Amino acid sequence: MPDAVRLADHDLAPDHDHERCVDHALGKAAALCARRGARLTDLRRRVLELVWQGHEAVKAYDVLEHLDRAPGSAKPPTVYRALDFLMAHGLVHRLESLNAYVGCPQPERSHRGRFLICDACGHVAEFDSAALRTAIADQADHQGFTVRDETVEVHGLCQRCRAAAPAAS
Repeated sequence: MPDAVRLADHDLAPDHDHERCVDHALGKAAALCARRGARLTDLRRRVLELVWQGHEAVKAYDVLEHLDRAPGSAKPPTVYRALDFLMAHGLVHRLESLNAYVGCPQPERSHRGRFLICDACGHVAEFDSAALRTAIADQADHQGFTVRDETVEVHGLCQRCRAAAPAAS
């Protein structure tokens, strides 16, 4: 897809500083919420931090399990409300096919989610493509359809897993 623009580099280099990556995401979230007058509470910040712990999708109950280890543990409705807040502000995306969440590397930019999801290792790469946006808009227009929401999830194998897989005979 020549016009694809990666929103995040999830093909992590060996020297990837993930702590810096998480700090950057949390800093962006704090700045964005401050500009919007939204409260990034300690719990919302912690939930966002847990979603960003890897470049993989995270289920709400995995977040809840991590929060249960802390004093004054959160309940499922509290975690879901935090995730709803984070989605509403573009800080995370929900992957419908996995019933899970992934951090958004560009929350300041309004966009629709398009993802490549590795079925072997769980890596999630968010991307943008003008050609794909146009094709969907053209098809919707052709059918008189109004797009309310759009998430494109493509499942397969990432480059690393494809290279590690035994060759098909």
